[in-house]
Amino acid sequence: MNSACLRGLWVCLLIALACPLGWAQDPVTHVVITPVINFHSGPRVDSDVVSQAVLGARLVELDRKAGWVRVKGDDDYPGWVQVSTLRALKNSERYPAFLEPGTVVEVDALAANIYFEPDTTKHAPVMAAPFGVRLERLNGGKDTQRWIEVKLPDQRVAWIQQGDVRTDLKRLSIEASLELARRFLGITYTWGGKSTFGFDCSGFTQTIVQSRGALMPRDARIQVAWSGLVTVADPTLLQPGDLLFFGKDAAHVTHTGMYLGQGSFIHGAPRYHPRVQISEMSDPSWSKLLVAMRRLK
Repeated sequence: MNSACLRGLWVCLLIALACPLGWAQDPVTHVVITPVINFHSGPRVDSDVVSQAVLGARLVELDRKAGWVRVKGDDDYPGWVQVSTLRALKNSERYPAFLEPGTVVEVDALAANIYFEPDTTKHAPVMAAPFGVRLERLNGGKDTQRWIEVKLPDQRVAWIQQGDVRTDLKRLSIEASLELARRFLGITYTWGGKSTFGFDCSGFTQTIVQSRGALMPRDARIQVAWSGLVTVADPTLLQPGDLLFFGKDAAHVTHTGMYLGQGSFIHGAPRYHPRVQISEMSDPSWSKLLVAMRRLK
C-alpha cells in the first residue's frame, strides 16, 4: 500500500472518530427577531401559511434550504420560515432570561410600540410588538416611572412604556382568561394567525388556554384529541372556559371556540364578519356542526 492510500485511511479514521461528537450536538435554536413571522408549508413565500411565531419565540431548526429554515416551536408545530427573520442562538445563550424574577416583561397591550430611546416624539417606533411577547428587562437603574429598558431578540437595546407591559407572569384564572378573550374581540381573522395582529380559530383558543398555563397543540383537529383535555358529555354540563369543536364529526374537526356561559361562545370566525366574535350555540349554523366539547384537565 503506498503512502497516499495510508494518508487516505488515516483521514477516514479521523472523520469516523469525529462523527459521533457531531451526532451528540444539540440542534440549532433560533430566536424570532421581527414582530410576527409566518410558518409556510414549503420554503416559498407563495406557499400557504400554516402557523406563526412572535418576537422572541424560540424555534428549533429541523432542516434548511437556501434562504429558508424549517423549524418547530414549543408546541412542536413545524413550518418553513425565512432565515432573515431569525437569529441563531449561541450554545450557552438563553433568550429571554425566564429564570430570574424581574428580568422579563410581557407585552400586555394588543400591540405595543418599542422605541430606541424613552420618548414617543423624537423618532418613529422601532417596531410594534403584539400581545404576549416577552422581552429581557435591563435594570441598571435606568428605568423611569414611565419607561422600561429592554433588550430585543436581535440584541439591540430599546425602551417600552410601563403601561404596555406586565411584570407579573403568573398564569391566569379561568375568569381572567375569559376577560382576556373578550379583549381580543374584533381582531381580524387571519388564516394561520396566532397573534393580536390576526388570529385563526385554533390560534385564538391556543393563546387563551396558554394564558392559563397549558400549552395546547396548534390545530383544532389535533386539539380535540389532545390528552390535556377531558370530554364534556352533554351541553348542559358545559362550564365557562370549555372548548367547543365543530365539523363533520369528531374525526373531521374544522373549527373551534371557547364557551363563555349562557349559551354563548367566543371564536375567531372566518366567514361573513371575519374577526374574533361572540356567537350563540343555538344558532343553527353552529349547533348543527357541534361535534365535541372538551375541558382542560
